[in-house]
Amino acid sequence: MAAFRMSLFRPAIDALDGYVPGEQPDQRDVVKLNTNENAYPPSPRALEALRAIDAELLRRYPHPAADEFRQSAATVLGVEPGWILAGNGSDDLLTMLMRAVAAPGRAVAYPVPTYVLYRTLAAMQEAPVVEVPFDDAYALPVDALACAAAELTIVANPNSPSGTAAPPDALEALAAQLDGVLVVDEAYAEFADRTALDLVRRSDRVVVLRTLSKSHGLAGLRLGYAVAQPRLLAGLAKVKDSYNVDAVAARVGAAAMRDVDHTRGTVARIREARSRLAAALAGLGFHVWPSQANFLLARPPGGDARRLYDGLRSRGILVRYFDEPRLADALRITVGTEAQNERLTGTLAALMRPRPS
Repeated sequence: MAAFRMSLFRPAIDALDGYVPGEQPDQRDVVKLNTNENAYPPSPRALEALRAIDAELLRRYPHPAADEFRQSAATVLGVEPGWILAGNGSDDLLTMLMRAVAAPGRAVAYPVPTYVLYRTLAAMQEAPVVEVPFDDAYALPVDALACAAAELTIVANPNSPSGTAAPPDALEALAAQLDGVLVVDEAYAEFADRTALDLVRRSDRVVVLRTLSKSHGLAGLRLGYAVAQPRLLAGLAKVKDSYNVDAVAARVGAAAMRDVDHTRGTVARIREARSRLAAALAGLGFHVWPSQANFLLARPPGGDARRLYDGLRSRGILVRYFDEPRLADALRITVGTEAQNERLTGTLAALMRPRPS
């Protein structure tokens, strides 16, 4: 009989706190403002492509590099297809970067608070982590990140959960000081005034990550891509899964990418709604950080965020609450439709009224 083993896993996995996604309710009548999905449907052309999927596309393995999608993305961005690497969401690409670059003795650095998956993926690789604090305005700490001298430096830009964005010159200054790889995670770039895409053309150490989950309304499709110079992408391709993007995602994603007018129109609606929601929250006394994403980080008067989160949830409205340092007094709120935003702010106003003595 085999000897009993205390664990079947590596010590690093036993010690790991896994990433916890936002709540995904079964009810359709919930106002869901907690995971930064697009408030509006995807491109009609993408839906037409989905309806036209035939059995032969499903019977065969997909193209290993998702060439149909890669060509469409390259055309829209004005780069060669060899500068695009597709992934099963941008999280898949982050995993490739960690596999290829991070390891024991090979550090990962990023400013905090930010997307907590970075910490989880680094721990899987048993890589040392350098977490550099943002100030309260979320200005990019360029010098401190450069001093970390990490093999892999990640900047979410716009940042989540703050929604704030670093100017391109700050990112360029950081890239110039690094010997390792700089990842600019642009999951929310379509909602921002500026992006770091031009930096890829000037530096062979910079990777820009994008996703169709937010701006294209395709979070359920799981499709993202990296933009970088071909030599860097060739290293990442060595560690990707053989067929990491399925044929349906590649076909539908290609159609969505090509429908530039639909994406621009949807993004414009969300940006306008973002401004109105920020003003409404400020009118309730919230401190609202200036957002370049499709969500807002908002601190209620007195920092009573947990009570408001619970109160909203009990009334069928989900927002995101992070019970961790520097975030426990704030709520991250996805920008919804006008009706959803009005229901949110009306419910918040009711929850914040003084209780009768």
